[in-house]
Amino acid sequence: MGSIDIGGPLFQPLRLGAVTLSHRIVQAPTTRMRSTGSDGVFVPNDLNVEYYSQRASPGGLMLTEATPISRLAAGYPGVPGIFSPSQIAGWKKVTDAVHAKDAYIYCQLWHVGRATVPSFIEGKQALSASSIPISGKALDGNEYATTPPRPMTVDEIQETVKEYAAASKRAIQAGFDGVEIHGGNGYLLDQFLHDNVNNRTDDYGGSIENRSRIVLEILQAVAEAIGAERVGIRLSPYNYFQDTRDSNPNVHWLSLCSQIASLPTEFRPAYVHMIEPRFDEILDEHAKMKSVAGGKPSLDVFRPTLKKSGIAFLVAGNFNPQNAGSKLIEDGADAVAFGRWFISNPDLPRRLKEGLPLTPYDRSTFYGADPPSKGYTDYSFYGK
Repeated sequence: MGSIDIGGPLFQPLRLGAVTLSHRIVQAPTTRMRSTGSDGVFVPNDLNVEYYSQRASPGGLMLTEATPISRLAAGYPGVPGIFSPSQIAGWKKVTDAVHAKDAYIYCQLWHVGRATVPSFIEGKQALSASSIPISGKALDGNEYATTPPRPMTVDEIQETVKEYAAASKRAIQAGFDGVEIHGGNGYLLDQFLHDNVNNRTDDYGGSIENRSRIVLEILQAVAEAIGAERVGIRLSPYNYFQDTRDSNPNVHWLSLCSQIASLPTEFRPAYVHMIEPRFDEILDEHAKMKSVAGGKPSLDVFRPTLKKSGIAFLVAGNFNPQNAGSKLIEDGADAVAFGRWFISNPDLPRRLKEGLPLTPYDRSTFYGADPPSKGYTDYSFYGK
């Protein structure tokens, strides 16, 4: 592996809304299911504190695992939320540890929508843009189709918008530097955006402008709550995960980006974070790229529209030491987020700067392990 010069593209400073980064290597959100609790209220613990502290670097940005905004927004066990006093206190220990390393950390705000089942949400029916269930089985072993979601009423949509704003305030209370709204990977907001899931006929369905409405309302509400300079959003236009498969992602997400870029300055997010089309949880890269509808898939379609409005662009998805720097050199992004390589290399920025070898990751420990530290906090720093 060749060395990346300290003055290279990954190690240039970046002003990102309210924070100034020393480098452009971002820790991507990675759900690890290592928190503890009961009755659906999972709280960040000492192991979580150690995990995030290990990966904090001076001037670096960390994005948390997807974090439920309410008890009924959750879909998995062991995932810490941001809706109870105990969770706020637990996250405060994490943010304090990260700030002690002179790093920044944003909380990724999450509502799973139809990607859950009643057994995980106090027996309640899951909510979504429509009544179309995900295929396959949930983590409790039951078929999603056995308990399909219920389309949200307009009142429920408005309550959810308010809950995102309230969760963002709780995140700031917990010491986070900002929040990232999770609008991708087949979860609630993505269920509104993708036209194979959203079959509504009201103001939140039909045209891409209508399908985008909930996203824009949440961006505005969260910006009002904590300031737009502390807000980002993650999107995945080419996503197939959780049965999302849009008919024309290039056109539809470009429209969404145009709408985001046209927001008044006080509501305009600091950044948009997108997942490369080549990345998929189901297909390999070649099969995925061949299968995407709407012409040649590329995040380059969206970058110019956002850049003209001063919105930074973060990218994630199968990046490595060989292709990350070129993405920045070619002006395809402002920063690159790494997920799997950050899991197995807590000192990833140093390794990329010095051209050091990377430790392989163990997929079998991504979503929990026995003991919980396995594949979580037991990866070594280089030379130790």
